[in-house]
Amino acid sequence: MEFFEHVWSIIKTIQFRDIIDILAIALIIFGLFRLLRDTRAIQLLKGIAFLFIVYFLSSLLELVMLSTLLRAFFEAAVVVIVVIFQPEIRKALEQMGRNKTWTKRFVFLFKSLGKSDEWKDAVRKSITDAADTSVLFSRSKTGALIVFERETMLSDIAATGTIVNADTSVALFGNIFFNKAPLHDGASIIRDGKLYAAGCILPLTDDKTVDMNLGTRHRAALGISEQSDSVVLVVSEETGVISLACNGTLTRDYTRETLVCKLSELLLDEFEDENPKKNRKFMRGRKKD
Repeated sequence: MEFFEHVWSIIKTIQFRDIIDILAIALIIFGLFRLLRDTRAIQLLKGIAFLFIVYFLSSLLELVMLSTLLRAFFEAAVVVIVVIFQPEIRKALEQMGRNKTWTKRFVFLFKSLGKSDEWKDAVRKSITDAADTSVLFSRSKTGALIVFERETMLSDIAATGTIVNADTSVALFGNIFFNKAPLHDGASIIRDGKLYAAGCILPLTDDKTVDMNLGTRHRAALGISEQSDSVVLVVSEETGVISLACNGTLTRDYTRETLVCKLSELLLDEFEDENPKKNRKFMRGRKKD
């Protein structure tokens, strides 16, 4: 009986802010576990846990030199963790910045209030021009790599190519990606409905699970889509297949209609096709070539 009274006295001292504090810490720990569970970082975490056990035993057995060395290591733990888990921390912060589905609609609505009709018309034109170009390139087996910039600015990527800043057109895309043109091997960046830069160098994906048959264009498309919120259009030079990369996922086998529909959805939050279910089957693909 005294035990329950003691527990009840402790419970009565708990305030609402304490509950929020506990839940916040629990969510952070759960998020860290999910982040590290399927990565190489979990092995590093096991190593740190092992060192902590060694430190506890060395202190218990009064091993002065060993415990002093490990104490110095743990005192600098914040810096060590940032260095060791830098890729995972960066990935988590990027996901927090662009992949919150519960705020997606609100953010888009807030942004749309500041976008003029001219901007929307320019983006729609760039989507149509890119789709028409992709169909032509697919038939002629001409490779292409077009990056549609969204919230994440790609000025550092654009600096690796040539600034164009011109209105999009099928003829312009055709000249840039002509196989003897000096800029055809790089990526073109679309910003605010205009062809901002061409011949740009994109980072390749580090994902080891990507199909070995994927070429450099597809790996570059996946790489930039992992590091930003951009949408990347790829036309395969070998097969003529039209693909899209977004959030590190590659989807394939687009027609002109499904491509316009998906790009309109991703860039303008609009559905160009009256039957969106018809297009969803194209978005269930895996990273295959």
